Amino acid sequence: MTDIPTFLTPLARLAERFPAVEGAVIWADGDDWAVQDDTTEQLDAEEIAFYAEGLLMEGFGMIWQAMADSTRPKEPDHILLMFWQGPTAPPLPTPTEGWVIHSQGAWAGRVAT
Repeated sequence: MTDIPTFLTPLARLAERFPAVEGAVIWADGDDWAVQDDTTEQLDAEEIAFYAEGLLMEGFGMIWQAMADSTRPKEPDHILLMFWQGPTAPPLPTPTEGWVIHSQGAWAGRVAT
């Protein structure tokens, strides 16, 4: 799939369906993941796909995961937006106890030449 809007459609629909969901941006840091410096700023639901689109257009790779409380697995609580540059992403973190992955998607990005 090479069409960014098509890739982001499920993410945008999820945010529309669950308008209280917030997004957290996480950046690749070598072989690990690091939460964005300003952890007090979460993305509102309507900002999630827009924010992701800008970085995908710049060539970043992205994995998004909608996380849900394990007691309510059909209702996402928040969405993790994990970005990296280069050919591969670091290994994905394992969900912490009490959380499950509701849905997810991955975009490979462009490799700089």
